[in-house]
Amino acid sequence: MAEVSFYHLVRDPLETALPKLLEKARERDFRILVRAASAERVAHLDGVLWTYSRESFLAHGRAGQARAAEQPILLCDSGGNPNAANLLVVVDGAETDDAGAFERCLYLFDGKSEEGVAEARARWRGFREAGIAVTYWQQGERGWEKKT
Repeated sequence: MAEVSFYHLVRDPLETALPKLLEKARERDFRILVRAASAERVAHLDGVLWTYSRESFLAHGRAGQARAAEQPILLCDSGGNPNAANLLVVVDGAETDDAGAFERCLYLFDGKSEEGVAEARARWRGFREAGIAVTYWQQGERGWEKKT
């Protein structure tokens, strides 16, 4: 059964936080599916991952592209698991109905958005009611801090 970790973005925007989290996940040999709410957001995040750092590179692709199933990081805007990922990263309040099928799930949400916070709270309750372990992380001055 999956563990879902909620990441509350209060300092850095998604475009800064996501690549760092993906780097750490790849260091731990996770295969990753990043699920956004729309094709436009997938295209935006694809651009972010290509340009976020001159010193680092995250091999990735988009669902529907050639060799998508082989990508260690795959960006998509729908359900399923086309690259056989064991880590689901959810952004923009995208679908999480199948989160239990992954080893882990990271749910990133914007703490400056009342709607985003409300949606995250609803998802938190849903996961807890389904018996899925949940943890909460918040951006602090020195990085991510686990809260109880």
